Amino acid sequence: MGQHLQAIYDTRVAEGLLRPDPAQRAALLRLEALRERLENRPKPKSGLLSRFLKPEAPEGTQGMYLWGGVGRGKSMLMDLFYQHAPTTQKRRVHFHAFMQEVQAALHEARKTGVDDAIKPVAEGIATDLRLLCFDEMQITDIADAMIVGRLFEKLFAAGVIVVTTSNRPPSDLYKDGLNRQLFVPFIKLLEERLEVDQLDAMTDYRQDRLAGSPVYFTPLGAQATQAIDGIWQDLTGGREEELCLEVKGREVHLPRYWAGMARTSFWDLCGKPLGPADYLALVGAVKLLVLEGIPRLDATKFNEAKRFVTLVDALYEGHVRLICSAEDEPDRLYLEGSGSFEFERTASRLREMQGADWGTGRDALG
Repeated sequence: MGQHLQAIYDTRVAEGLLRPDPAQRAALLRLEALRERLENRPKPKSGLLSRFLKPEAPEGTQGMYLWGGVGRGKSMLMDLFYQHAPTTQKRRVHFHAFMQEVQAALHEARKTGVDDAIKPVAEGIATDLRLLCFDEMQITDIADAMIVGRLFEKLFAAGVIVVTTSNRPPSDLYKDGLNRQLFVPFIKLLEERLEVDQLDAMTDYRQDRLAGSPVYFTPLGAQATQAIDGIWQDLTGGREEELCLEVKGREVHLPRYWAGMARTSFWDLCGKPLGPADYLALVGAVKLLVLEGIPRLDATKFNEAKRFVTLVDALYEGHVRLICSAEDEPDRLYLEGSGSFEFERTASRLREMQGADWGTGRDALG
């Protein structure tokens, strides 16, 4: 048996890597119980015979649904559990990316003419997989909403243990979504099969890290880049992955992503033909955005300026924390060209979003 998660947590606290938090430690007690159950479960049968044997689903709950406000440490706890989970048959993936994979697999399965495309897709996922860890479970797409119930029912039946984080309780998933009544059975399935645990930690650790620190860096250059590198390292602990958002057949690529935070450039988001739907998808996937290299804009960059205005509006309305580097102060970014007068609102929002307490206590962050 490996070292208990609480002992690992306490060691990191003693080393100054984490701050002690009773709510986090209480959640670890439940994750430790799940880890021990996973350790004591019989290993799945292998070989040709296993294909004809129905897997035995474990008794009781089959994982944990850990929800709470942004920056409370949900992803950190899940990563600690995942790292020390006693199996190699495990996967950690952002929920949005996972559902994109599922939709693509369903598309391929339907080409074969099967009556129920979800069955082979679920079987493919569950093959030799005992643990699935999802970051940021949320449902915003009706196509996802219509299949998750049956998909997870089959995964649970195959004995897969699921641990997921979310910013909201199961009952608030796909809230006000189209045909939500068809989605309600999935909520009930989550509440029945997963231990739902609210992480009511004392501190928003991301806000705490940023408190009193600049979040808008100008002018552009090595000093601004170095400052943002330090913030990003502190927020992510040096961990990052890619996240690809599919929007109406297009892809919005975020090459640097971790636990609800993304880092990208102005030109990647505003220099490409993106629109409101793309920025809304971004807001749905991240709660903190690091945007680098905002240039001075003029009449020759009208399209880029228009996209930037739309992006800032989406970030502002979605209460997404913004850290950025720019060529100049907000009021001097777009002084001439069509829409420059309307840009005053964007500059005002950029200034407001620099406040140390901006975005705290809002529903979108909780």
